[in-house]
Amino acid sequence: MTEQEDLHKVVIVGGGAGGLELAAKLGNKLGKKKRADIKLIDCTLTHLWKPLLHEVAAGTLNSYEDELSYLALAYKNHFTFRLGRVDSLNREKQEISTEPTLDNEGNEYIPRRTFQYDTLIFAVGSTTNDFGIKGVKEHCMFLDDRDQADTFHQYFFRNAYSAHAQQTPLREGQLKIAIAGAGATGVELSAELHEAINHIYEFGLDGFDVNEVSISIIEAADRVLPALPPALSEKTANALEKINVVLLTGHRVLEATKEGFVTDKGGLIPSEMKVWAAGIKAPDFLENIEGLETNQINQLVVKPTLQTTRDENVFAFGDCAACPMEGTDETVPPRAQAAHQQATMLIKTVINRMNKQPLPDYTYVDYGSLINLSRYTTVGNMMGNLLGKKAGSILIEGIIARFVYMSLYKMHQLAIQGFIRVGLTTIANILTQKTKPRMKLH
Repeated sequence: MTEQEDLHKVVIVGGGAGGLELAAKLGNKLGKKKRADIKLIDCTLTHLWKPLLHEVAAGTLNSYEDELSYLALAYKNHFTFRLGRVDSLNREKQEISTEPTLDNEGNEYIPRRTFQYDTLIFAVGSTTNDFGIKGVKEHCMFLDDRDQADTFHQYFFRNAYSAHAQQTPLREGQLKIAIAGAGATGVELSAELHEAINHIYEFGLDGFDVNEVSISIIEAADRVLPALPPALSEKTANALEKINVVLLTGHRVLEATKEGFVTDKGGLIPSEMKVWAAGIKAPDFLENIEGLETNQINQLVVKPTLQTTRDENVFAFGDCAACPMEGTDETVPPRAQAAHQQATMLIKTVINRMNKQPLPDYTYVDYGSLINLSRYTTVGNMMGNLLGKKAGSILIEGIIARFVYMSLYKMHQLAIQGFIRVGLTTIANILTQKTKPRMKLH
């Protein structure tokens, strides 16, 4: 047995923010010192921070400039990266398998592979949940990953160019955008699209009246951001109404068609550009994978240690895990801050497992929420436990909230790239900001 084979094998499935941060920190703490073999598996070659996807979709962010190579990050942070989509698990042999990887023409260039583990950690995030509503899969676009965001961006611009060149009157829903779901993704996307539409018109696609373009958000609950505090919802709604985003709260979507959304109150809401952002579920391959316990939205049910209930060697965290929330009958909400906290705890967990010591329990701490509405404003609430208070929260908005929002991305970058690289990149971006286009126009 070689030295590498004798090391404790940690396999992390999923290179989102939580999975990548965990791989980088474990790599620098254990992999660098040859104390453990840290492996990250993902089905894509590059990483893009998921909260940026709505900016990619609108074109206000160029995904090719902000993406990071997993292979390069693995080299820098002393873990290994393997490209592949996990599709099966053998708990008895402690092996996980990836399906063959195909090129754009359907040709196999990486065969099925199997990887052994001592500690397996699922961090595969979530995908959009269409709830089985008729027509959603066929007629709506989604923002689960970078490819989908890029696809929407291209579709959005094709519609704008088509309307610009069109010699006949516009169809009723041709330049109308409807977003199902008033969570963070829906409201942030609406503001970015409003900004993008103004830029398109300014840049010369003026063959149509910009007022013919409309953006609607459809939400079954009675307010936007229903999972967040009411005061934050009110601030956000007021900001969206100032830029003429139509808020259709209390409307439940019954069907999606080519022409638009059909709701239980308003009938057909005309829209040829439809985005579904109305709920999440864990990826379908997790449903009852190798007998592990899952809930109705495919999340792996875990204990406070983040171990799955039926296998102590298999862990899950982030959006793909249903973790009990202390003192309640609920599970930890699927938010980025929870995944970050859990990733931090799992570093200690892995070390304790290697040393045969008791594992820590995860306790969710709510530090508040931030909603970025493009250049118009940023709003949020900071919880007492972040401010050093015993309870309560403080609403923030404007420059302060924007600074806090941007600092979250910088913290993620620091975790995976280090201080020197992030510092130099930040300085370079400041110096070249005026030379970059305001948006991606192709």
